[in-house]
Amino acid sequence: MRIAQVAPLVLPVPPVRYGGTERVIFALTEELVRLGHDVTLFAAGTSRTSARLIACSPRPLWELDPAESVPYPHGQLDRVSRQLRQFDIVHTHTDQLLCLARDTMATPLVATLHGRLDLPETWPILRAEPEHPLVSISNSQRRPAAGLRLNWAATVHHGLDLARSYRLGRGAGGYLLFLGRVSPQKDPVTAIKVAIRSGFRLKIAARVDPADEGFFGDEVLPSLGHPLIEWLGEQTDRQKAALLADAAGLLVPINWEEPFGLVFIEALASGTPVISRPRGSIPEFLRHGEHGFLVESEDEMVDACRNLEAIDRRLCRDWALQNFSAERMASAYLRVYNQIIDGAKEPAA
Repeated sequence: MRIAQVAPLVLPVPPVRYGGTERVIFALTEELVRLGHDVTLFAAGTSRTSARLIACSPRPLWELDPAESVPYPHGQLDRVSRQLRQFDIVHTHTDQLLCLARDTMATPLVATLHGRLDLPETWPILRAEPEHPLVSISNSQRRPAAGLRLNWAATVHHGLDLARSYRLGRGAGGYLLFLGRVSPQKDPVTAIKVAIRSGFRLKIAARVDPADEGFFGDEVLPSLGHPLIEWLGEQTDRQKAALLADAAGLLVPINWEEPFGLVFIEALASGTPVISRPRGSIPEFLRHGEHGFLVESEDEMVDACRNLEAIDRRLCRDWALQNFSAERMASAYLRVYNQIIDGAKEPAA
């Protein structure tokens, strides 16, 4: 099958550090190539891939001045549009291609929506061409947009090359880990309180975006002098894998409707149980009492920390590898591609 993968240009594929969407695109593209498909990746310069790369910007847009970056997304749209007939299907991971009229396209298009849909400012482009097939990354992601009558083709949970990237750990470090991004939505403040109350050391391996620097300075920084709290900052993939394998548990007390959290499946692939709130997509891929604990209150999280040894780490890893591998994700997307291609061949009624 001739497949185009269209990535956002903000970060390279794969990203150097933070960048969940780009990591998923990389895993999917590499697996499709491994399966023998003819794949072209439209992505930022400096991207790495086994597929044919069409660099649509000289560098990732985050490295450019805002004014300098403006032409490149439009240029990417133009390049994809001019090459449509070279592909059997175009799979976009950015919503800008949704502005193309479906009935004028020479090739079927499917879009995976990677972000949150509870913000009304994301709706106009979805309403513009509502017939385009869409893929959600979790069933819960769809709920805020239920009234838009969108053309959902499937839900495909994310997958990564978990077996090779993460090892089964014993939790030998005995610490709790907060991993990802420091923001009110991720609630590191509660993680710090829970760790101190439960007597566990907490390692915070996270990035701070410019928009969250005030929150970090006011709410997180004052606690970093506590003997149980250690700030590590943003980590590489290899560093994250080592931290996860040696952690007694991953503590991520999110307080927003997370569409999908890669950190959860990375932890499970390492055998590390997760303590979180049952928000958004989390209950879709984490079973309370089997892979960790889904609880609401701070008191319940403290109790969960004291029961982490009851979780079978091998069971956590087996679950992750069976359900969230790159192979499983690619197979699911190939079913979607074939379904859409077959539908496009049917004559109009």
